[in-house]
Amino acid sequence: MSEKPAGTAGGTPEVTEATGMWQNSPPGSLYDYIRVASFSLGPDGRIEQWSERAAELFGIAARQAVGKDPAEIFTPPEAHPRPGVPRQPSPFLREGGLDGREWTGIVPYQRGERCRPGLAEIYVMPTENERGERAALCVAVDVQALRGIETDIAASEAVFGQSPLGFFFFGTDLTLLRVNESFAQTFGRPAAWHRGRTPHDFLPRGEAERLTSALRQVLDSGKPVSDIQLVGPVPGQSERRRWSVSLYRLHSGSGRPIGVAALATDVTGRRRAEREAAGVRRNLALLNEAGARIGNSLDLETTARELLDVAVPQFCDLASVDLYQGLLAGDEAPPGLADGSAELRRVAYASAVSGAPVDGDDKPIQVGEVHRYAFHSPCAGALRTAQVQVVPRREREEGPELGGVVQSTLAVPMVARDTVVGLAQFSRTKGSEPFGERDTALAVELAARAAVCIDNARLYRREHERALILQRSLLPPGDPEAAGLDIACRYLPANAATEVGGDWFDVIELPGHRTALVVGDVMGRGLRAAVAMGELRTAVRTLAMLDLEPAEVLSALDEIAHGLGRPGGKQSASRGVRGGVRAEDLSEVYLATCVYAVYDPVTRRCTVANAGHLPPVLVEAGEPAMLLDVPPGMPLGVGGEPFEETEVDLPDGALLALYTDGLVESRDHPLDEGLQAFRDALTDPARPLEDVCDHVLSALDTHHGEDDIALLMARLRGLPEDHVGDWKLPPEPRSVARAREMARGLLLSWGLESLVDTTELLVSELVTNALRYGEGEIRLRLLLDRTLVCEVWDGGLVQPRRRRARDTDEGGRGLQLVGLLSAAWGSRRTPHGKTVWFELALPDGNSPAPDAVEALLSLY
Repeated sequence: MSEKPAGTAGGTPEVTEATGMWQNSPPGSLYDYIRVASFSLGPDGRIEQWSERAAELFGIAARQAVGKDPAEIFTPPEAHPRPGVPRQPSPFLREGGLDGREWTGIVPYQRGERCRPGLAEIYVMPTENERGERAALCVAVDVQALRGIETDIAASEAVFGQSPLGFFFFGTDLTLLRVNESFAQTFGRPAAWHRGRTPHDFLPRGEAERLTSALRQVLDSGKPVSDIQLVGPVPGQSERRRWSVSLYRLHSGSGRPIGVAALATDVTGRRRAEREAAGVRRNLALLNEAGARIGNSLDLETTARELLDVAVPQFCDLASVDLYQGLLAGDEAPPGLADGSAELRRVAYASAVSGAPVDGDDKPIQVGEVHRYAFHSPCAGALRTAQVQVVPRREREEGPELGGVVQSTLAVPMVARDTVVGLAQFSRTKGSEPFGERDTALAVELAARAAVCIDNARLYRREHERALILQRSLLPPGDPEAAGLDIACRYLPANAATEVGGDWFDVIELPGHRTALVVGDVMGRGLRAAVAMGELRTAVRTLAMLDLEPAEVLSALDEIAHGLGRPGGKQSASRGVRGGVRAEDLSEVYLATCVYAVYDPVTRRCTVANAGHLPPVLVEAGEPAMLLDVPPGMPLGVGGEPFEETEVDLPDGALLALYTDGLVESRDHPLDEGLQAFRDALTDPARPLEDVCDHVLSALDTHHGEDDIALLMARLRGLPEDHVGDWKLPPEPRSVARAREMARGLLLSWGLESLVDTTELLVSELVTNALRYGEGEIRLRLLLDRTLVCEVWDGGLVQPRRRRARDTDEGGRGLQLVGLLSAAWGSRRTPHGKTVWFELALPDGNSPAPDAVEALLSLY
């Protein structure tokens, strides 16, 4: 027996089968977890020896314990008998130990100076000293530690046994120590069969060697290996199975490697699904190519050829496209369209094999030829029912004609906007895979995409009507609504017959109950002006949602207008220099004027920027109408010139009018006279806005037909002071509670009890984010108008970003919660930081307020 080497105190020696020698075990054995303590009793029942573990467990040093009765050690001082009272025999003497019997019991003890109570399980074993006298050896274990280990073992057994994944453990000799039932079912043998086996016993040789190599790698390096794909047979099944195996090394409490644990999952079905997904991806790639290549031209024949270029040979070997002759001639409903008997013209054909064009009849059809399909033929049925038809394969005996090599054909109607415009045929020759269900769906999708593009080309002649619909849809419907404003508007086209022009107006609600008022005029008339107007109006709304300053909005619009009408929207190389545009390109230059005003009903301040437009007119009670002194700026599309802003404080009840030059400019009188007439017509701003608009249009000459007219009027009524709550909070944690308290109090005073809980929760989230990610002083503002708006301001420049938190994340759900509970939310930059806001709809008695509890639960 060898001596225990130095530096291994506390280790537990173990005997190996190979050498028969005792070897030291490093710290981390079971005894370190249980913390077994020992002490011995002499013939007199008193403690003779007291181990260091006993001192550690009971908190009593050896000098305090040796020579004493154990009862004195394990009972508190107040429980000791008073002087003169006989001491009861120790249970160690009464029930075992010194009388030759073993004894096991639970003994309470008081540990340390604080007398913390504990329970120890003590096992007393009889012994004899060198004189033959009775003595005892006592082994003590802390009950709480013992129960904890029992619980851990039970939990591990439950996880191992009940897991739906295949768990199995290899020892350091790479033999199986244990497997669970899921593993046994996965590999098709009982769990007991696997004990002591190696990978070569249940896997083919090649796969077993791969797994063995991976096991050695994990055991040596300690780095886990994931998703090892293994393939092999399962007893009782004919199909070979595929498994995904992941390995990681197991360690003892001291960090000593004791084996390799593994998880195995049967992924045979997943592999099969992956193969199917690969086919789907190929089809999607073909659809993506079709989207990129089909429809690049408004020419019908070109579009049909683009379809066939995509389909042949990637999808089929032969293909053709027939279109209704009447639709090609401009007839919206040619005779025979409903029953498929109308004339068709073959517009395209492609083949990856030599031979005549494919057709549904005996006679080959040439490109450009007009023809009809027989009423009972599959092609006519496809046209009639708008459903794909499979053309039966026909074996021909008279020579090597095409019909003898085609094995599968799909007749696919080309449907666009619920109208059949033609027929596409896709054929595969012998030796190719026949069309399947997925192929049929792909053929329908390809034909549908081509049909839409062909129909777009056919409808190109109706561009004027489409432009009219576009113009009408781009103007605000009816009278828009906005916080702090009463609004009325009018739009009169220059040409009542076409109603197409470049004037537009818009009312855009911004965060914080602010409103953007926009009026613009694209120079020119007709379709080109209407198209440019639509692009600019869409751009204005997009830029407004970014909450840029008015001057910044116009600068961005200037860039957009400068690119309109150029190939790809590219700007001239000489940006901002009119001479940089070639003379031949001047007809494609788009110019527009625009005035952009933002009104804040809280501050009652209006910020205006102008791009070459006529200035707004302001009418205050008891005062004549006046033109706002706004820098005119350059028109949009000129480029190279900055825009300026003007801030104006406007009283409640004031009237602000924005308009286009068609209202005040005419060949019959100069512009100044028209402006004066307009101001004279605004003498009574207190009248209802609709009446004011009608009076202006009747007082001025608005029927000259020289230009479009747009008129936008807004009566200003700022938010009452009692509808605004504004507080500044110090950047400290208690500000969160303070913010909730102030929000609750204000909402109760507004009678919005149903929104209190939701508002408190969202205010808490935003203020917490401002504390955590923002800088400087925090400002909280609540605004009540048609909706409830909450804003939180801080000095940080980083904008909040909503992300999807994982189930295990402790945070990251604040903005998700804001998005779930609010009607809208967002953030904007300010001159000194940022503002994060949310908006809640006011209760109307019909729809319940958002349920904060349901929203919270939905995040997990």
